[in-house]
Amino acid sequence: MSKKYVMGNGAIALGALSAGVNLVAGYPGTPSSEIIETVAKYPHEGTYVEWSVNEKAAMEVAAAAAYCGARAMVTMKQVGLNVASDPLMSLAYVGVKGGMVVVSADDPGPISSQTEQDTRRFAEFARIPVFDPSSPEEAFEMVGEAFACSEKYKTPVILRPTTRVDHAYASIDAPDTFTAKEYEGFVKDSKKWVIFPRLSFQNHAMIEKRNVAIGEDFSSCRFNSVSGSSEKAVIATGVSYAYAAEYLKDYPEIRLIKIGTPYPLPESFLLKAMDGVSEVLCFEELSPYIEECLLKLIGKHHLDINVRGKLTGDVAPSGENDTDSARRIISRFLELDASGNSSDLSGAPQPPMRPPVLCAGCPHRASFYAVKRAMKGKKAYFCGDIGCYTLGNAMPLDMVDTCLCMGAGVTMAQGFNHMDPDAVAFSFIGDSTFFASGVTGVVNAVYNAADMIVCVLDNSTTAMTGHQPHPGTGRNLMATPVEKVSIEKVLLAVGVKPVITVDPLDLDAAISAVKECAGIKGVKAIIFQSPCVAITKPTDRMNVGSDQCIGCLRCIKEIGCPALSVSGGKAVIDENLCTGCGLCAKLCPVKAIGGVQK
Repeated sequence: MSKKYVMGNGAIALGALSAGVNLVAGYPGTPSSEIIETVAKYPHEGTYVEWSVNEKAAMEVAAAAAYCGARAMVTMKQVGLNVASDPLMSLAYVGVKGGMVVVSADDPGPISSQTEQDTRRFAEFARIPVFDPSSPEEAFEMVGEAFACSEKYKTPVILRPTTRVDHAYASIDAPDTFTAKEYEGFVKDSKKWVIFPRLSFQNHAMIEKRNVAIGEDFSSCRFNSVSGSSEKAVIATGVSYAYAAEYLKDYPEIRLIKIGTPYPLPESFLLKAMDGVSEVLCFEELSPYIEECLLKLIGKHHLDINVRGKLTGDVAPSGENDTDSARRIISRFLELDASGNSSDLSGAPQPPMRPPVLCAGCPHRASFYAVKRAMKGKKAYFCGDIGCYTLGNAMPLDMVDTCLCMGAGVTMAQGFNHMDPDAVAFSFIGDSTFFASGVTGVVNAVYNAADMIVCVLDNSTTAMTGHQPHPGTGRNLMATPVEKVSIEKVLLAVGVKPVITVDPLDLDAAISAVKECAGIKGVKAIIFQSPCVAITKPTDRMNVGSDQCIGCLRCIKEIGCPALSVSGGKAVIDENLCTGCGLCAKLCPVKAIGGVQK
């Protein structure tokens, strides 16, 4: 046993290894990605770990492990839970044999997500228990408890950290070596493991009865606590509890109630914790989940307690909480002095806005630009997807008209084509996303005779979430050499033709490929193949000859590379940012830009 200074996601990984996890599967998605990466870094004999092609696949792989009696963990971000919802909803009815913990990392803000959805709502919907850690240390401890709960009640259990817990750092006391749990193996029993309507009906009734028992168990759980004895109480959950506790540390008499297991609601604990309370403030992020549960509980027991929170306008309906919002909101509720310990910087000079942009030298910029040049003067729809290339929407490229969810760009392009056949419909999808959720959309396009161009932006990695491997990279997380799955062969196999592979940095060839595909009916594909600049080592950079530059600034106005700027009316290149991709040189009408050795 030794102290390990780790990120919250690392603490979750160590918690799983300490609990003897046998299998870990997931799909990368911020803020959850480092969990699996941490598991892979530690010696894990007897523990299988993989990046699955998507969250649904990960859930189903883990389900089989749990059917064997093994301990399995699945990791994803909150929108990934939508992808995995089909097997999870059925697993809630079928149940498991070994412990199964589903980590769904929520993202208040949102900081790196499409939505602010609340996994606590999903847990209630699926009728499965959820643990809500308030710190990395607690996340570490909760993993073992979640596995125990899962095995006791034969159900999947959700662990729901949020971004600030996932990405905070703490010292964790964890073993130096880990031993995977011994398990019995799968015992065939079709009456138990094969889901049929009659079995589901019986199990649903069992689940509702069982959840009452879990709620009673949670009422004595150490992750639910109360301190202070005032008539006004603050109820907090997750990282919001840490913010509330930080502000109230100088007010020990104030009643602070912590809910670490929000579903099933620990009713007996709450009723006892609120004894003598006349008014409560629910301080939580995302939805008013605890607030609504509390209102139902109070109504059920006819209690005279006033509940305040998001529904009453006392807590912001969206976005993150922090220490300053805790101070403002709780002090107003308790009529306390709000001036102390403030980190309010509203009077300080604000830093300039820096909207996210594609990296200098990113090959996606060249891919978008080639399509834009080829389609100049023509009506076209540009359907984007989830990944770095979503940033193709930024000016001056302005090449992403839609972005809905992973894989939707391929199928939405079909919808535009069917509604407006005279326009050219494009979808842009990354190589990792193609494997995760793009293939079925392509099959749908071929089957339904769409007329569209699929642009696969193949940069040989899962760049958005930290360069994880995928089926097209030739390696997996267990360091096993595997055959690369060819995107070109997959496209050809489902009937896409032609499939043209081109280097987007070869601008003329890229433009030519787009024009060729635009003149052909049916489903066509262009694979824009060039590695991510973050995983390559550039050998030279570009330089602007100030004597030749005529100040047209076309290089800046058309591609928006962050390495380019203006000085004295002429273009200049920041040698610390330039990767030498050469796209700007291909735009210069007077050939003022050239390469120089670094």
